Amino acid sequence: MAKGFLNRLKLATAAVGVVTLGLVTQGVAADGVVKIGAPLALSGGLAAEGAKQKLAYDLWLARVNADGGINVGGVKMPVELITYDYQTDGKRASQLAEKLIIDDKVDFLTAPFGSGHSKITAGVAERYGIPIIAVASSEPVHNQGFKNLFGTLAPSGGLIDGMLDLFLKKKPDTKKIAIYGRDDVFPKIMATLMSKGATARGLAVVYEELYPVGTLDHATATVGMRSAEPDWIYVTGYTEDLVLVRKQMAEQGASAPIITMITGPAYREFVENLGPLAENITSATWWHYSAAYTGDDVFGTTQAFYDAVKDASGEEPDYVHASSAAAMIALQKAIETAGSLDRDAVRKALQELKIQTFYGPISFREDGLNDNRNLPIIQIQDGKPVILAPADLTTSEMRLN
Repeated sequence: MAKGFLNRLKLATAAVGVVTLGLVTQGVAADGVVKIGAPLALSGGLAAEGAKQKLAYDLWLARVNADGGINVGGVKMPVELITYDYQTDGKRASQLAEKLIIDDKVDFLTAPFGSGHSKITAGVAERYGIPIIAVASSEPVHNQGFKNLFGTLAPSGGLIDGMLDLFLKKKPDTKKIAIYGRDDVFPKIMATLMSKGATARGLAVVYEELYPVGTLDHATATVGMRSAEPDWIYVTGYTEDLVLVRKQMAEQGASAPIITMITGPAYREFVENLGPLAENITSATWWHYSAAYTGDDVFGTTQAFYDAVKDASGEEPDYVHASSAAAMIALQKAIETAGSLDRDAVRKALQELKIQTFYGPISFREDGLNDNRNLPIIQIQDGKPVILAPADLTTSEMRLN
């Protein structure tokens, strides 16, 4: 009898150990809080995008916590968002991601805006086996074999295909294209994809150059593009670059029937800084508020998200706001599906996720990119972005210069 009692005691002790271990591995922390870490560019060259990310995160956070938090296995757990300014510096982004994991003991991470810095922080997350949600669309970020990286943007290639289809239909006599891109992960891949896509469609690439990060004088490029007399000028970079390039194009008289800048026209700042020079500039984006989606999330509809951003900032939301909020929604839904904070379980739930949100559908491919290719092609008309394609979202016809 004593032996049987001891056996039962050992089993009971082992069971308690399993439960205790389960609480640790599932991330049911002693403080009962879900911790999410976010390195953000709140200063430096990507500060505008970083501010939009933070606003979107805060709007999501306020709604989730107002409802008691995330449902983790039947228990509502409030969310703590821990943020640091990585100052648009890749090395600092890496250091802060590690600090969030080691010192702050976050359960999950979000990546900074931009493919280059997303790639850096994803590498840190991969070393520690922590799922990380990004706002990056470049295949060179998602083709690294990262098992923990998931992004709410659709693949960049979808933007190129859509533009080529639409523009060549609108102006079938287009023969020559000039390509000028920033030598950085996302802009570079967009320039490369356009060069390959245009060549495959029979266009002659009459000018093709990459400019170093931090370039302020684009005169050589603008003169070169003017001399090439292209039918289409295609420039990639971030908003500050594109504003500068557009002004210097005007100074040098560089123009074409079609001018595309990726992805400046998606941002209010682009139009505000350029005024009339922004007119008829085309671009592509991953989301536009005129697309009416309904979803089972804390916002519920595209209109509700639009209103939330407008009320909080006085500005209309763009794809950075929307894809950032959608990243948090995807993580929330994965945690709820997993029923725990166990990283393996949440990773599996993200891999299998298929949801409809205010942002549109979210379903991750094997490489972690959002498998949604219904991407809007836009143009600035009368000071505002309008949608040229796809057909079910179109709000205006394309104008040529």
